[in-house]
Amino acid sequence: MSVKYKDYYEVLGVKRDASQEEIKRAHRRLARKYHPDVNKGDKAAEEKFKEASEAYEVLKDPETRKKYDALGANWKSGQEFTPPPGFENIHFEFGGQGGQGFNFSGGGGGFSDFFEMLFRQSGQGGGRGGVEDLFAGRVHPGGSRAAQAPAHTEAGLTISLEDAYYGAAKQITLQDPSNGSTKTLNVKIPPGTTTGAKIRLAGQGGRGVGGRAGDVLLKITIAPHPRFEVQGHNLHMTLPVSPWEATLGAKVPVKTLDGEITLTVPAGAQSGQKLRLREKGLPERGQGAGRGDLLVQLKTVVPKDLNDRERELFEALAKESEFDPRKEQEK
Repeated sequence: MSVKYKDYYEVLGVKRDASQEEIKRAHRRLARKYHPDVNKGDKAAEEKFKEASEAYEVLKDPETRKKYDALGANWKSGQEFTPPPGFENIHFEFGGQGGQGFNFSGGGGGFSDFFEMLFRQSGQGGGRGGVEDLFAGRVHPGGSRAAQAPAHTEAGLTISLEDAYYGAAKQITLQDPSNGSTKTLNVKIPPGTTTGAKIRLAGQGGRGVGGRAGDVLLKITIAPHPRFEVQGHNLHMTLPVSPWEATLGAKVPVKTLDGEITLTVPAGAQSGQKLRLREKGLPERGQGAGRGDLLVQLKTVVPKDLNDRERELFEALAKESEFDPRKEQEK
């Protein structure tokens, strides 16, 4: 069976010799640009978001990237593609994360046929290892299964930052790659869930040979957010301020996940300076636990277009001021 070839480097807009950091930056830029929260109802943007996530899932890990590169650099996106002989015996290990979770998120659409052919089905024909069968348990090296042992199913689920903050109820659909059958499960996302956290759905996995049902282990990923960056339970954001707000001090509005608050910018604040808003981050798990913080990095932004009066005032300030921003460099 042939499918349309996917050039993941072209999807991310990077060269084939791009560094892992360049690939990460390209994915972050595209994820922010096409995030569903920013482009509500825009199907084209949603598709680009999925394509970028699929490309990053393959290229972010040096080993899977190396195996993808083995397909050759002469293919172009959209060409009819059939895996070369022997490729079916290559095992791509994605750690059960499911990329951005599109295969398992229910209603979110799946990875492309190209991805599914190579990275979900590889290894089934050669008997030298294999991929995970979501309902029948994990295939162990050599093609054998763990007799009598429960077969734990691992999958990935991507959630929004708002879901991680407030908690959410989700439905996910797991698909058996061998026959296409599906199974829908209800998932409760607790407030304060962070990237890398695992949610266990007891007794919902596959069965070992003659064994009891195993569990489904969902590994959580928080999708990139247009305003906030997540670091543990802390949130980070950049806040633009005017030169006069930074110089004189000001009270400026800041949108948090809880709503809008007023932040006091101290007089003489420097561009790049960070202000901490305590307990405005993600909730921490556990009874009596608090919240992370919101760290606001100030960015002084100067006006590009001045009216006559503004220009007059800035010229007067330039004549009167004795401030030299480069004085410290001369010492």
